Amino acid sequence: MLRFILRRLIYIIPTLIAVSFISFYVIALPPGDFVDRMAIEAANKGDYMTQAEIETLREVYGLNQPLIVQYWSWITDIIFYGDFGYSFSWQQPVSDLIWGRLGLTTILSIASLIFIWAVAIPIGIYSAVKRYSLSDYVFTTLGFIGVAVPNFLLALVMMYVAYAHFGQAVGGLFSPEYVEAPWSWARVLDLLGHLWIPMVVLGTAGTASVIRTIRANLIDELPRPYVTAARAKGMGETRLLVKYPARQALNPFVSGLNDIFVDLISGSTIVSIVLGLQTTGPLLLDALKTQDMHMAASFILMLSVLGVIGTLVSDLLLAWLDPRIRYAQG
Repeated sequence: MLRFILRRLIYIIPTLIAVSFISFYVIALPPGDFVDRMAIEAANKGDYMTQAEIETLREVYGLNQPLIVQYWSWITDIIFYGDFGYSFSWQQPVSDLIWGRLGLTTILSIASLIFIWAVAIPIGIYSAVKRYSLSDYVFTTLGFIGVAVPNFLLALVMMYVAYAHFGQAVGGLFSPEYVEAPWSWARVLDLLGHLWIPMVVLGTAGTASVIRTIRANLIDELPRPYVTAARAKGMGETRLLVKYPARQALNPFVSGLNDIFVDLISGSTIVSIVLGLQTTGPLLLDALKTQDMHMAASFILMLSVLGVIGTLVSDLLLAWLDPRIRYAQG
């Protein structure tokens, strides 16, 4: 098992290097750069910049250097000094902007995953055992609705329900008095009070797809000979279900866990804008629009790290569920 984990950890290094370079290069692909955008915005206000001023700004921001030199300077500062560069738009270090938002994004993603697991796994197992019953049809219908309804539309509905029926102020992950406040138990409780709406919104589509996946996998496992043999030996139905077919049915779900994790992260941008969440999505979108290279590339790199961690967790859970996998991998 240790060898299996070490091999997966080694794979992470070249993956992140490739992702960091590709993301930095792709951000620079559109014509122009941040200084050109500044010049256009200044011209729209009637304040024209001379070519000398534009070139001076490019030199100040380091945009006059070849792209590979810019990338090397940025990535080496991250590796050796933990410096993610300087945000051109916000006029402050990227590190001051990224950690708070990334932490809240991680909390929201983990909460949504826990919601998916807590709701989808029991319902998926129940629907498979009671297949073609009324409850199975009800859950299947709700699953299709959950997949079909866009997250941003569900976010608007949840905002209305929370305000109209629970009297809760919506928008953001904190009440106004806690947005800039230092961390305390009161701020944590306030976060938990606001977290449930985006958690349910982001978890709904994932829950619906997981229910369908587990139901289909378990229906395929229940008629297997090993289930019939265990039942013939007198094993109780609940113990038999949990020990054998349910565990096997989880394999495809666990192998696709990273997809769910990445979808939660990447799919939260529109929901974050609608709900006014202080997560990475809106800030990343703004950085991409303004070609704020250091901030955009740093966000993409950190989100890629989260995606790689999701893949690692998926591999470890899969190896734990099915020992044949870790034996085959050495």
